[in-house]
Amino acid sequence: MNEGLVVFVRSIIGFFSLLIFARIIGKQQISQLTFFDYVLGITIGSVAASLTTDLSSRAWPHWIGLLTWASLGYLMEFITKKWRYASKYIEGEPAIVIMNGKIMEDTLRKMKYKVSDIMELLRNKSVFDLTQVDFAIIEPNGQISVLKKAQYEPLTAKDMMVAKTSAGISTELIYDGKLIEENLKQLNKDKSWIMTELKKQGINDASEVFLATLNPAGSLYIDKYEDHIKKVTDIGDYKGPY
Repeated sequence: MNEGLVVFVRSIIGFFSLLIFARIIGKQQISQLTFFDYVLGITIGSVAASLTTDLSSRAWPHWIGLLTWASLGYLMEFITKKWRYASKYIEGEPAIVIMNGKIMEDTLRKMKYKVSDIMELLRNKSVFDLTQVDFAIIEPNGQISVLKKAQYEPLTAKDMMVAKTSAGISTELIYDGKLIEENLKQLNKDKSWIMTELKKQGINDASEVFLATLNPAGSLYIDKYEDHIKKVTDIGDYKGPY
């Protein structure tokens, strides 16, 4: 068989095998990967690459290897969900690196972290001053969770005893110039209502609108195709619509 055709066929096998195994093992965002998930993903990808391009050996041993690694990954996921004790050793557990504003040096040494690593993670959380931190915890996925000292926490509506109502989730009424009548009906609105609102904005037809949404609080957002905003190359040059 032609070598290129062999690679093509084996690529299809590897692609759909990975797709199926990924669905079985479960979805996780890259930022949420533990070290074990990271290593497992690299290994499975490497086996799939060998399945595709290593023409010096038959395809089925690579596929068996791919199946084995994916099955073990699924088994480990099942075990960690069922047994918390096993999860502690397979996935790791959170580690407190700052407690009551004090850096836990012994914990950092065990985790092979430097203070500069912690400072970088804190900056990613918009914390630039260690004096603001009460607790900081390194999660199993390498992310840091930060609890600021009470005096540095932002005020909330509850703190100020101000009543707030939720704006809710906006519903699309017009998208790409097309009126979504089904959504209008769900909101107990009709076409004449939306056209009246558009005319208040100087819009004569829905085709002029790129996006229009309405939230439960009654706030209508309209974005036209022609916004008449001057193009600028520097944010300091922006003077607003003309």
